[in-house]
Amino acid sequence: MPDLFFAMMKEEWRMHSTVFGSRGFALFPAVVAAFAFFGSLTLPLFSDALPYSAVALLAHLFFLLAGLMVGSFGLAGREFMNRRFGQISLVAYASRSLPVSERRIFAAFLAKDTVYYILLYVLPFAAGFAAATPFISLNPALGLLALVSLMLAFLLGLAAACFLSTLYAHSVRLFAGAVAVIAAVAALALRTAHSGIAGLPPYAFFIDPGPEPLALALLLILVPAAVSVLFVTVDYPDRKKRFRNSLDPLIGRLRALGSAHFIAKDALDLLRSEGGAGKVIFSFLLPLALVWVCLRVLIRFIPGIDPLVVFAVLLGVLSATIYNWLTEFDSFSSYAFLPVKVSEVIDGKLKSYALLGILPVAVLVLAAATAGEAGAFLPAFVAFISVSAYTLSVTVYLTGLHPNVMLYHAGVFLCYLLAISPALLLLIFASILDPAYAFLSLFLIPPAALLIARGRTRWQAWEMPGY
Repeated sequence: MPDLFFAMMKEEWRMHSTVFGSRGFALFPAVVAAFAFFGSLTLPLFSDALPYSAVALLAHLFFLLAGLMVGSFGLAGREFMNRRFGQISLVAYASRSLPVSERRIFAAFLAKDTVYYILLYVLPFAAGFAAATPFISLNPALGLLALVSLMLAFLLGLAAACFLSTLYAHSVRLFAGAVAVIAAVAALALRTAHSGIAGLPPYAFFIDPGPEPLALALLLILVPAAVSVLFVTVDYPDRKKRFRNSLDPLIGRLRALGSAHFIAKDALDLLRSEGGAGKVIFSFLLPLALVWVCLRVLIRFIPGIDPLVVFAVLLGVLSATIYNWLTEFDSFSSYAFLPVKVSEVIDGKLKSYALLGILPVAVLVLAAATAGEAGAFLPAFVAFISVSAYTLSVTVYLTGLHPNVMLYHAGVFLCYLLAISPALLLLIFASILDPAYAFLSLFLIPPAALLIARGRTRWQAWEMPGY
């Protein structure tokens, strides 16, 4: 077990550091710690409108989401490994050629993810917060308490994702049923609990440290993790898949848009890959649901806030995950022998992104209808379109066709945060004063167009290093 664990740790480091250098990746936790430090220094400025307890709840929800996203190993499955790292053999598949059980491998994999990503995210964040406590008149011991509670929140998300991934590998119907049950239980807990405390045990432990919330959090972590290890399956059943030639008819329908070949390829990749288009919906709707929960919590602390406009701004940021999925399994090296430019591939991705933008627009319309916020729909819609275009342009300029790996580079991640965070914070705080200020987001359109134009040429000669 220790040998497997250290081998997987080295493997994870090698996959990340090979892309942009060991130093660039090693500095990533320092960027997280610096933003946590400077963000904590601003807490007293907004304490009247946003109490520390609300900020703590948002931080725990964020790390819960981070754990969910890190733990979604089974949802990517065999196809992700083959198409993204087809030239290598990962330790996670050693049971096929070595006398090592799948349970042992998956247990080591789970332990590796726990340690690796806690060192990458949780520990730097808690260290940055702890370093800021003397300057904002808080007890430095809160840094240690935050480390424990945020670690519990992260592990809760990780265990839940591994549990759902195991169900998904065995039965899609069982997975869908479990998601529905968990969503119903979470909604009931948040509805009945005061400020969501009982609904999120790690947060309850941070607010009021005691054996009860700690025991409940550990129970919710250890039981799903144990079930995942006991019933894990790394080898997905082989199924012969036969498809009719849908590329040519699809190109014919999309020809008027330009880049028809690339758009058709993206559509078929999404529909025919493992999980199909459901992967896009799952990766988009899950964080979106947590954002909505956060907003419902904020309304309790800031009665005058317009949730629809703030939701639209955050929806625009989360829409960038659709672009991540469009580039997840694609690499320009597969086009290297064709008379194709990087800019042409990027253009195709942007048009596919625009077509898939129907999904977040539908979510925004549904949110406006259910929340009775029809009067604020127009400024919310403008804010969503502007923020979505700007976030996408920053992603394209900084990461090209490789956002899923390049954002782990410390310098790229720092530039991404500095480019997006000020505009988002200004829009959110301005919309709190008056939803009509959301129309100011239109000023993001010109820089978005400029960044996309420069991004199309910037990545022309760059190719992601191999593993």
